[in-house]
Amino acid sequence: MRPLVPPAPDPSWAYFFDIDGTLSELAATPGRARLAPSLRDRLGALRARCGGAVAVVSGRALRDIDVIFDGMLLPAAGQHGAERRDATGRIAQLPVERGCLDDAHAALTRLVARHPGLLLEDKGHSLALHYRAAPRAAGLAHRSMHALQRRLCKGFQVQSGKRLVELVPAGIDKGRAIRAFLQEPPFAGRLPVFLGDDVSDEPAFAAVDVLGGHSVKVGPGPSAARWRLASVTAVSEWLSRPLPGEPATTEGE
Repeated sequence: MRPLVPPAPDPSWAYFFDIDGTLSELAATPGRARLAPSLRDRLGALRARCGGAVAVVSGRALRDIDVIFDGMLLPAAGQHGAERRDATGRIAQLPVERGCLDDAHAALTRLVARHPGLLLEDKGHSLALHYRAAPRAAGLAHRSMHALQRRLCKGFQVQSGKRLVELVPAGIDKGRAIRAFLQEPPFAGRLPVFLGDDVSDEPAFAAVDVLGGHSVKVGPGPSAARWRLASVTAVSEWLSRPLPGEPATTEGE
């Protein structure tokens, strides 16, 4: 049987990471998410060894990704691929119909006002309704978002996640974002690896597997990913394994 833990990192791979639940623990609110300095340093070292082939693929907006990484401007796909910054720093954004999002935003603002614990996040190209602080409102949140999509935003789709539901442009997903990166240097020609924890990461797992890469599910729950790491801590430990040609470290170093 195949072991759950993925093979040790290799500098010839192209690395793609989700953030929440993968590189950082899920926080009470999106703004409280933090990246451990040691993990940030390890990602920087990995990026250097891999010729820059390290990217973030997240549901977060690019502006929020950059806050979490505290000045480390990684190549990144934000809002599930609605916006993407390549390795040269060039940003491409999918055109969106902002008018319908504004109408949906107004309706969701009224919903949040009536139900304490719900949190509305406007990411620019998408809207997220969080119910981390109001888990009993999960059904209401999903029903409301689906109703708004049908009534106001035909060009958008509803995306589920951990304790949130989103309205995002139709036709985007993290798998497509990864395939776009793999057409460009420094990612082109490398074996892709993606780590994620959520249902929105499943298209990325599928895309990586088709290309013969390594899909890694973080945490519990069903997934099509080939490999499994138990937690954010396990991700950090896996990334701390020496790359080929790199000296091993001892505890305390």
